[in-house]
Amino acid sequence: MFQKFVFWTGALDFLVGFGTWAGAVGVAMNEVPVTGQFVPLITLGTFLCMAAGCLMWASRDIEGRSPVLFWQGLVRLSAVAAVIYAVPHALSETWEYALLGFDGPIGLAYVIGAIKRSGRSFLDHLLVRV
Repeated sequence: MFQKFVFWTGALDFLVGFGTWAGAVGVAMNEVPVTGQFVPLITLGTFLCMAAGCLMWASRDIEGRSPVLFWQGLVRLSAVAAVIYAVPHALSETWEYALLGFDGPIGLAYVIGAIKRSGRSFLDHLLVRV
């Protein structure tokens, strides 16, 4: 069950990556292009596609590749922490609270699942000791 969860949540990252690319194309094609966003959005979208591939790959051997899950979980939990800080401080939009409902549970599942399935500690995963 956990293996399929990792595989499919990873696969969905491809959609987010492609959506980020679409956003990059959108800002480039504006009547007045938005400067300073195209390159970061393309890079972020490519990173998300790489993360998707890594998660799908890691799902094939969760015990051996658990640091991939662990670190992806930390990435998602850092997004949650950023939203919790940013929204009340007017650094982002209120709709971004929706990320808490997606990235929070997935991030926790990745971190806890990586530790449980591999039998390694939090510190082992943090230091990528396989």
